[in-house]
Order: sequence, then C-alpha cells, then structure tokens
Amino acid sequence: MSGTSVHAQAWAALAPLIAGVPVMRFATREGKYPRPRASPPRISKTLPNRAVAVMVHGVDGSVQTLCLDLDTSKALQLVVDSDATAIGALLDSCGLAYVADHSPSGGRHIYIPVQDRLAAEDARELVEALATRFPSLDPGPHQNITDGCIRPPGSWHKSMTGHQVLDTPLAQAYDVLRRRNPAPAIAALRQALAASIHQVRARKTARVKPAKTVATGSTAPSASSTESVLLRGSVLRQVARTGIYDTAKYKSPSEARMAVLNHLCAWQVSLPEIQARISSDFAGLGALYGTRTRQEALLAKEWQNASTWVAQKNDAPQAGKSYSNKYDTEPSLTHSGGAGTLRSPISVQAEINDLENVLYSFLDQRLARTGREGIMLRFLFRAVLGFARAKGTLVVDVGCRSFAREMGTHHATIARLLPRLVKHSGGMLSKIEDARGKRADSYLLGLPEQFEDVAKATAWRKGKIHGIRTVFRALGAPSALVYEAVERARHCPTTAEIVRATGLSRPTVAKELTVLAELSMVERRHGLWQIIHTTNLGKIAEWLGVQEDYERQSALIREQRRQWHAHLERFTEPVIREEDLYDQERNEWDPWIPYNNDQSALQRFLQAA
Repeated sequence: MSGTSVHAQAWAALAPLIAGVPVMRFATREGKYPRPRASPPRISKTLPNRAVAVMVHGVDGSVQTLCLDLDTSKALQLVVDSDATAIGALLDSCGLAYVADHSPSGGRHIYIPVQDRLAAEDARELVEALATRFPSLDPGPHQNITDGCIRPPGSWHKSMTGHQVLDTPLAQAYDVLRRRNPAPAIAALRQALAASIHQVRARKTARVKPAKTVATGSTAPSASSTESVLLRGSVLRQVARTGIYDTAKYKSPSEARMAVLNHLCAWQVSLPEIQARISSDFAGLGALYGTRTRQEALLAKEWQNASTWVAQKNDAPQAGKSYSNKYDTEPSLTHSGGAGTLRSPISVQAEINDLENVLYSFLDQRLARTGREGIMLRFLFRAVLGFARAKGTLVVDVGCRSFAREMGTHHATIARLLPRLVKHSGGMLSKIEDARGKRADSYLLGLPEQFEDVAKATAWRKGKIHGIRTVFRALGAPSALVYEAVERARHCPTTAEIVRATGLSRPTVAKELTVLAELSMVERRHGLWQIIHTTNLGKIAEWLGVQEDYERQSALIREQRRQWHAHLERFTEPVIREEDLYDQERNEWDPWIPYNNDQSALQRFLQAA
C-alpha cells in the first residue's frame, strides 16, 4: 500500500470523527486558514490535494474532540516530544483514550474524543489548563469558536512537504474515535488539572496591578530597575521551559544556556533541583544541550562556572551555597533577652511549645476580633514562632523582608502589623531593641503568668508551624487557615469544628473547603475532613504559578540586602592599626645625616672621621 493511500485512508476515516462540524477550510500560501466567502465545503471522502483543516467547534460552539496542538514554534523539538510523552501519561492515568499524529515540521497533535459534547468554555478551560503545564501546547484552536481549526491525520502539511502522519495505528485510532471517552474520564482529567484550572480562572478574574517597588534605605533599586529584574527573570524562565531564545541577544545555544544557569544560580536554585526538573518544567534548558549525553557531560561543569560568576558578581565568596537560617541580622542576644543567664535549648523549645498552645487556645480568638487584619496577625505570630523555633531562641531579630517572604506580602505591611501584634499579644511578644545598622528590630517572646495554666492544660502537638505557605499566595489566607485547621486537628474534624477552630463564617469555610477539595488537598469521608498527604503542595504552587513569585521576591530581598550593606559600609570608619600610625622608613629618616641623600657624601664623612 502506497504512502498516499495510507494518508487518504486516515483522512477519510478520521477527519469526520474529529471535526466539530463536517466542513473544512483550505490553507493559503501563507499557511493561514481564512473563512471562505461562500459556504464552506463539506469534508470530502477523498484526500484534498492541498493543506486543509477541519473545524474544532460545532454550530452551537460545543466540542466533540479536544484537539491539542504541540507546536515547534513555541518550544524546541525535544520539549515538544517531552510534552507529548507527559500528556500521554497524564491521559492514561485518567483513563482517557486518545489518538496522536505528527507533522513534517516536528509538531504533534493529540485528539481526545468525548461522548458528551463539551461546551466551548469548558473545553477551552481544559486546554488552557494543560497549556499552563506544557509550554509547547498552543491553545489557539479552542480559543476561537468561529475560526478554531486543526489539520487532521492524513492531511497535507501547510508547507506541502508531507502529511500529518498517524502515530496511533489506524484501526485503533478509528476505534477510539468511534467509542469515545465517557464523562467520568473527563471528570478525572478535570480533577487532575484542578490546580491549573484554578490558575486559569484567577488570571481571568484578577485585575492587573503594577509591581510594588521594594525599598531598603536610601539605596533601594528604582522602579525601572526592579521592573527590569522581574522581566529578565520571567524571560529566562521561559527560555528554561521552551528552549526558545532571542538570537539577537544570545548568539548560540551555549550562551543562552549560561544565561539561564546564571539566572537560576542567582535565585539559589540548586543543581540537584535542576537535574530533577530538567525533564519537566526545565525541559527547554535540556533541549539547548542537543542530546542527553551532552547534557550529562556539560551541565555540572557549566553550573560550576555559573556559580563562580554569580559569586564574583555579588562579591560574596560563598554565594550560591544554601544555609537553613540566613537572615539580614547580626548574632542574636541571649535567650533571656540580655539578662545575662543563658537558657538551655530544651527549655527554650519547651517555652515555644507553650506559646504555641496559648496561640491556638486563646490568642487566635483574640486576634480574630481585631478587624480585617486579624487573619494576617494570626499568621504573623505563627511566622514569629517559626523563626524562633528555627533559631532556637526567644529573641527574634528578623527583618521585615524575611517576614514578608514567609507571609507572601510586602515588607511595608509587615512593618505596620508588627506593632499591632505586640499590642494585641497580651504580653507574649514585646519589642526590646530598635533596628541599628545590619541588625533588625529585636522582639522577645515570653509566657506571661496569666497564660501558664492555659499552656499546661493542652498537650504539645507534633508538626511544624508555618506562616503563609507558598501555595496559599494564590489561594488566600482564609484557605490557609482552613487547611491548617484540618492539618493540626487531633482527629478528622467536621465542618462545624473547622468553623469553631478558625473563627471564620460557615459560608467562607465551605467555600474554602470546596477549593481545597478540588485541588486534592483535602477530602471528605463520612462527614469528616482529612488531609490528602500524597498531594505535593510545592507542585501545586508551581501549577498555580506562585512558586516563581516566591523565588522572585527572594531574589529581590537578597539584592536589596546587598545594596543596604554596601550603603552601610560607605559610612563605616576603617580600623586604625598600629602600623598605620607608625611608618619606620618615614619616622626614622634624619635629614642631618648626609648619607641619607648622597652615598658619595657618606664616603667623605667616613674618611674624615
């Protein structure tokens, strides 16, 4: 059987089953598929002799086949292939059957037929959610109800250099398109894409706000420099995802690779993390190496070069190394707040545990009555306890920017909330020293006598205490409070118990539980809520698009801290050493001794003597 007859059979068998309406459009010389002036031709049984596409949507806008277009114009070939494999694995895990083909240009199409036609907005939402995870996916065919189209298997490519070649056997493809996928399988896909769907909806409803300029003293970066840092970061992250770079700026893939590695190193992304993500969201970086062998040979070496370059640029010999506790403060005071007696680490952690008991038993309800800022104050006190536990001290001298990074807010907001937290903490938090130089404001944690009975009435609980975790930058503080109530409960709570624990209204709690359940973060069984521990919150944060925001804020904080320290060093008086005050050659020089200036005079002096 000739190749042309194979493509003709694929066209005749599959094109009518893929199309939302049985009409087609022909391509122009520019590769476009314009709307015909007269009524569009119906899909023919014979293969047209030029490039042709079928319509994705029906007359009413509904869709009977989800058409995924992986395009080499949006990402390199290796990224397209990697995305196709990952999408196939995702569809298999949801129990969805699909048909795949590829074009002469290297692009790929994946067709997912459905039994019950999907509304245009539902189909678009699913495809756009997939596009947030897979950078080579072009959601265009589903974004235009009247003109969205795609070339089916067997059709000529718009370059007329070949056909859309089936990767799925023709008999199997025909069976998949005839049987089609039931609604429960589509529901499983929607559940698997819940985080990305939430991101798509948030983008549509969110208002565009200008980026805030983060200031630090008199040496803060200007608005234009801050904007350029953010823009450059997003551009290089896109290069890491797709492998597509500006050839006017980078002359070769090697230069583009080094720019990406320098950028990731400056953001303190570690080499093991890059190696783990190079087959997923950093697939473009891997594609810039060309082959897997070349990547394995060069990645570690180029990463070392990038680390050296970033260290030299920042003038920090240890730049690039990560430490668990790295703040912009000097060594903390004694655990007792300067009383002169050191406390054991065990007693310090025990008092922090008591403070945590008081927080959940009493202070939460008190802070909830402080108005609109109540939730932020509650999480700010959690962040204070988290820093105290990490540093092993009751004196917390952490800068507002470090708190802002843990809270997902602006440092000016933290500076405004900290005095209010001291006021409403009932003596559990007090300010003991103002900021000076590199040292931040110092706050002392302590357990007042009136709360000792409350602290001892409740047993200590296992688990960490958090500010607002990265994923809740997108979901919001109320969602974080509801999740914490389920996570820290001694037993699986009911909705009513969560309402009492959080102090939020029942409609708010119900709404947040619905969102968390859609993201597979919690589930309800027999009327009780429990955490789904297999769900990776970090992965959901990446799918929601907030992990990069966290890294961007961390990079800005490091840069502003460096500028502030450089500003302070300008006004630091140098240390005067003894050798600077006494110069032996200058101070022991005697002009009355003739040989100081003239060796011949020395000879005459010796002879005369």
